[in-house]
Order: sequence, then C-alpha cells, then structure tokens
Amino acid sequence: MSNPASKKILIVEDEGDILQLIKLYLEKEGFLTVSAKTGAEGLRQVKQEKPDLVVLDLMLPEIDGLEICKRLRSAPATAMLPIIMLTAKAEESDTIIGLELGADDYVTKPFDLRELLARVRSVLRRAHQNATPDDAANQVAFQFGNFLLSPQSRTLRTTGGATIALTTGEYELLRVLVEHPNRVLSRDDLMEHIHGRNAGPFDRAIDVQIGRLRRKVESDPANPELIRSVRGAGYLFSARVSRQGHG
Repeated sequence: MSNPASKKILIVEDEGDILQLIKLYLEKEGFLTVSAKTGAEGLRQVKQEKPDLVVLDLMLPEIDGLEICKRLRSAPATAMLPIIMLTAKAEESDTIIGLELGADDYVTKPFDLRELLARVRSVLRRAHQNATPDDAANQVAFQFGNFLLSPQSRTLRTTGGATIALTTGEYELLRVLVEHPNRVLSRDDLMEHIHGRNAGPFDRAIDVQIGRLRRKVESDPANPELIRSVRGAGYLFSARVSRQGHG
C-alpha cells in the first residue's frame, strides 16, 4: 500500500470522545482525517472530501449508518468506497444487515485502537491491490459455469456479456473460492484470506457474504450448486474452473 499520509479517512461518529480518540490515533499513524457527527454531514463529507475509506458508526442522528451504507453502495461514484462499521455488541443484527448492504469489515465497541488500525490498513491494502492489478496472477481470468471473473478489471460477467456488480468483499471472497475449487475452506480459512484474521465465535461476516454471492451466481440460491455448505467444516466451491489468458 502507498504511504498512509496520502490516504484520507472519514470518521462518522456522534460520540465526541470516541471520535477524537480515533481521529488523533489515525493521524498519529500518518493518515489524514476528516470527521462528521451526523449521518447527513457524513454524506456531505463523502461528496466533498472524497475519502479513501469511511469509518462509520451505526447509531447516528438524522441518518443512521445502515442507510448511509446503502446510499453509498447504490451510487456509482461510491459503490466501491471501503467502509468499516463501528457497532456495539448489542447490535449484532444490525451488523449483519450492514454486511448485507456491502460494508467491508466491522469493529465491535468497545475496541482497541490498534485493532481498528489493523482493519483500516487491511481494507485499504486490499482496495489498493484491487485498483492496481498489475501482477501476473491478476492477468488471468477464471471461467466457471456461465461466468467469467476477471481480476484485471475486477469484474464478474456472464458468458452472455452481462456485468454483475460485486462489492469489494464479494469480489475477494469469490476470487478465493475460484482459486481453490472443489476444496473445503473453513470460515477461518476464508477470513484469513480476505481479512487477515480468524473468525470470532459469533462472527457471521463470511456467512453473510456467502449469502450475497449465492444470490448473484446461483440459479436457485436456496439450493446452491456452486457454493455449497459442508456441515461443520465450511464451504466448497463445486465448479470446474478454467483459467483464461488475459482478463
């Protein structure tokens, strides 16, 4: 990843002490920061400041974090903007909804600032790699079923030419699956590949993203044939995958 000093983080948090702690810590680590205390102000800051990543609290006045996430993901200019949610343990259902809406990762309050920093760096690193796919591996496209996944252009297309929109998390998960076909991958395996950490005991991030992917690539998501669940073990990408030349 490039120098963090070139990366701008928008912090949307209505609790002033938490906002200030995050702001000072990220600035100490070399990031530029801008902030907002309401959802409406956060949306304005996204448009005005064009941040590289948003740290987004779920419980906000005026417009809550879930609605902000939904709006950012539905707008072409911000559809791929990295988002890390801040959520309380009591908001587990909202966390799942946030992941459903396309958030890239989340941190549960109370949190260690070092953990937040690690998530910020991880998400930015992945976003940077996706934006500059210049290594040899990214020159190969993967064909499976009626789909073609192109790491070079970071797109999923049908053989008929239709493009299927993927969030950063969905793309990364699908890429891990197509790179390991017909092999059972545990949740820890997938979390390690995507987020650089193991799944916690109540971590449903992978399950939520699997559900999102199934709705996009399965003819019947309720009875998946491509992304299969292996009870007590994880997931298996049950498809014949062939590698094409340049993506």
